[in-house]
Amino acid sequence: MPFMEVTYPQGALTDEARERLADELTTALLRAERAPDTEFFRSITWLYLHELPAGAVRAAGRPVDAPTFRLEATTPQGALSDRRRKEFVADATRAVREAAGIPEEDGLRIWVLCKEIPEGSWGAAGQIV
Repeated sequence: MPFMEVTYPQGALTDEARERLADELTTALLRAERAPDTEFFRSITWLYLHELPAGAVRAAGRPVDAPTFRLEATTPQGALSDRRRKEFVADATRAVREAAGIPEEDGLRIWVLCKEIPEGSWGAAGQIV
């Protein structure tokens, strides 16, 4: 069961862009994992959107002038090979850029962190999975 968390400053996304981004990130992660793009797999691919108040996202100790994004993707260990991780990072970055209207040359405003959780370190429904 993969999780994603996207953190960004208030106003960086319109409601429509946020909905489109959520769908595109889900699709990108399922594709990278080579999981079927079915309602079941979509239902267990969770995305948390954290819109922080203006001034809460900072660079060099000061509020950012232009929106920046941090996307953390957490997957089971081994779900993404190096090649698949690169594929996901590229697709996720593109999706965020397009949703927020960030030009390609400003790609450093988007960071994607891939975390793997070892087998036996996940818990759901009161059980280790």
